Amino acid sequence: MRAITVTPDQRLELGEVPDPAPGHGEVVVDVAAAGVNRADLLQRAGHYPPPPGASDVIGLEISGTVRSVGEGVTGWQVGDRVCALLAGGGYAERTVVPAGQLLPAPSRLDLVDAAALPEALCTAWSNLVDVGRLSAGETVLVHGGSGGVGSVAIQLGRALGARVLTTARGTERAARCEELGADVAIDYRGDVPAAVAEATDGRGVDVVLDVLGAGGLADNTTMLATGGRLVVIGTQRGRRAELDLLSLMAKRASVHGTTLRSRPLEEKARIVAAVREHVWPMLEDGRVRAVVHQRLPLADAQRAHELLDSGEVFGKLLLVTG
Repeated sequence: MRAITVTPDQRLELGEVPDPAPGHGEVVVDVAAAGVNRADLLQRAGHYPPPPGASDVIGLEISGTVRSVGEGVTGWQVGDRVCALLAGGGYAERTVVPAGQLLPAPSRLDLVDAAALPEALCTAWSNLVDVGRLSAGETVLVHGGSGGVGSVAIQLGRALGARVLTTARGTERAARCEELGADVAIDYRGDVPAAVAEATDGRGVDVVLDVLGAGGLADNTTMLATGGRLVVIGTQRGRRAELDLLSLMAKRASVHGTTLRSRPLEEKARIVAAVREHVWPMLEDGRVRAVVHQRLPLADAQRAHELLDSGEVFGKLLLVTG
């Protein structure tokens, strides 16, 4: 089959790789499209290797049609329209998926666009709800609201009954975040803590969903309300920083760092099941939708990475196999 491979000089090109076969508890999916994530850029550069046993092919989420079913799999059959969370293998015409990481493609959504959902929604749900314990009536700050995760986290926070603040670059992108459901969208090039203080009457926010890492740590802890939770899911502005523990203790606040890709299969299956139970109805009734910036052919994976790295993408880029 055809798949994207990484050259020695870290460029992406279309080549031939062996066809996958399902093991026990797995299915093979004919890929319609694969979502492009910042983690993919890190893997291409050699900074984010796949977990043991996962495919070396880049790609953490796909949509498509079940091609074959391995032993021990129930509830899925050949021909089912699906989307899936992966540990790797998405930039290909076919891929193997643990059955617990499959989701039915939403009925009201084009199959290709369904590839924009699994990684973003599983990340947003597990961190806002499981880790951040966000509940109705609370306030959440979503950093990077124009990103793949941020654009669905805004919608999810709103659907959960929270007040949603977000950051984005420039007035146009901020306005688009408000169209997705953000109550307040802040240009991150300004004084974000001051804007958050104004928007919350000095109280701060209950949850911060952060992709900045070290570069945002001081501001994020400053913006937390008493009992607030900072959930770090990215390190776009660095990995190491000092933390004012007295400030954190005074607020009885907490800092959490998480990843999704390296979790055990059982944990991922639980997250996927929760997303299917709680978020899929939101997709079906329109409270949450996929945000797709552009579709590109699979062969244009290098261009997709360059586009994502440019900072001009709003939502998700998709690589289409057909």
